[in-house]
Amino acid sequence: MKGLRGKPAIVTGAGSGIGRAIARRLDHEGCIVGVFDLRSEGAEETRRLITEAGGHAFVQVVDITDSTTVNRAVTAFEAEAGLVAILVNNAGWDKVEPFVKSTEETWDKVLAINLKGPIICARAVLNGMLERRAGRIISIGSDAARVGSTGEAVYSAAKAGIIAFSKTLAREVARYGINVNVVCPGPTNTPLFQDALGDNTKLADALKAAIPLGRLGEPDDIAGVVAFLASDDARFMTGQTLSVSGGLTMI
Repeated sequence: MKGLRGKPAIVTGAGSGIGRAIARRLDHEGCIVGVFDLRSEGAEETRRLITEAGGHAFVQVVDITDSTTVNRAVTAFEAEAGLVAILVNNAGWDKVEPFVKSTEETWDKVLAINLKGPIICARAVLNGMLERRAGRIISIGSDAARVGSTGEAVYSAAKAGIIAFSKTLAREVARYGINVNVVCPGPTNTPLFQDALGDNTKLADALKAAIPLGRLGEPDDIAGVVAFLASDDARFMTGQTLSVSGGLTMI
């Protein structure tokens, strides 16, 4: 990918799953990676994998729903790696259940992590990007935001909010050379997905049968698209929402 070598890049939720795959791919492309995660153990494992591969990574244990914590973590990362060139809003959380059985406490948590958190992170890096007139902000949405998903009403709403936020932000900052895009995974084989699936092998088989390419997504499938959007190869793309779902959704 063009233009990624030496670029400081923050990836939230980089301690496992899609976030870890994105962090490792950006490292492979030459970025200096900020591994941001609430769980120190997972973040340190990602850092270890990157450094053993010859890369450079710095861990920040951070709650993305707390702006003070995020601002402090961004400042600390920039002191080590340089001013942030790329932000990947990947951290997310969901509890799959019928909406009428969900609680306000769950709604608040889902909205805070999946919508407010990425907004906080974007705000934390934007001043520097505006001053340098360059930057990439890529958020991980979900195809649930585009077509709905049973048992994920509030999560779908939060991810739809990320799409709308990103499109609006893309319009506001385009004249400063900042690109803002969204990647929407379909069903992807991650620890979070496996926890939600539980022992329901019939659902897993049904999903595979419904996906034209015949399998669940893998974290690396998402990571490659994120790396593309972060690179100079995507310099004329902004305000876009790309589905990575094996053809499950075609919109």
